[in-house]
Amino acid sequence: MSLEGSPSGDGHEEVPAAGSGYRGSSGAGVGAKSRDSKRSQGDGKAAASRQADPVPQPTAPESLRARSPLYFAQHAGRYQRQILIRDYQTAYDCRLIVMIDAIFSYSVELFEELLFDASPDADLHLMLVSPGGDGEVAVRLVRSAQARCRHLTVIVPDYAKSAATLLALGAHEILMGPTSDLGPVDPQFQFGDYDLVSAKDIIAAVEKALDDVAARPDTYPLHSALLADVNALKVEQARSALARTDDLVMEALQSNPARTGADVTDLVSRLHEPLIEAPKDHAAIFGAEYAQKLGLPVTICDPASNQWKRIWQLWMHYYALGPARIYENDMASQVHPHSDDAG
Repeated sequence: MSLEGSPSGDGHEEVPAAGSGYRGSSGAGVGAKSRDSKRSQGDGKAAASRQADPVPQPTAPESLRARSPLYFAQHAGRYQRQILIRDYQTAYDCRLIVMIDAIFSYSVELFEELLFDASPDADLHLMLVSPGGDGEVAVRLVRSAQARCRHLTVIVPDYAKSAATLLALGAHEILMGPTSDLGPVDPQFQFGDYDLVSAKDIIAAVEKALDDVAARPDTYPLHSALLADVNALKVEQARSALARTDDLVMEALQSNPARTGADVTDLVSRLHEPLIEAPKDHAAIFGAEYAQKLGLPVTICDPASNQWKRIWQLWMHYYALGPARIYENDMASQVHPHSDDAG
């Protein structure tokens, strides 16, 4: 198992010393009772004020926070990526988070980890590489990101397809370069650990099999074996997901608080044909210039610019890891190689 896959954070874990409690800003342990606690009961304003108190943090001697030589060597790649993330943040005055993964329900908690303690008064940049997944989850993610920032920029160094395109639709800005592609908003279903199959492909395969069996009944055993993982319920789920696509596009676009109702209606109308109706293949691509023509807030980054060079350098560090679920920022790190997931 790769050590990158261990959920150990970035090596800055603060381990509480023996006998020490988790302490807030006052220095009092969480278990300690305040003399004023009884007076505050029933006081709604005081209760609301307490909700805004800083999250208690564990304390530890400096010696427990140091990294041993072996531990540092084992996690050196993680530390190097986080240095690049911090450099980018300094250069562009933002918080940078990285998500490289398909989008499914488990993504919510891992994505929230990256937004912990994010300031709603700061800009947020999200480096996103994803084949897609669950559109409902994608809308949840972009809503959460928009609630934690002043201005949301989605950076696409490679591809952000389907549900990932939905996530990008909710941003104030989509930063793309010569290698960047969005894709059709085509619902997908998970088969096995990593394989994604589009709803359109599921329906098309079943309809083709039915037509073939009707014309040549002797082909039934062949089609039955080929479609063993697809049942009537899965087909209906695929049809329902396709019927919901326009609504998801609208909800994603509405996640950007800078858009008016008229803006959203106009964009939904422009995007329906090229992103939903026309594409027959989930692999269809939409480059930066075409995305701009569709009315999306795309900024085309000059590949010779310092910003794109920083983006590409960081992306190559992730590319070198191979297939993995990656959620990372300057102080949190979840990297789970697919080979580890497979056991």
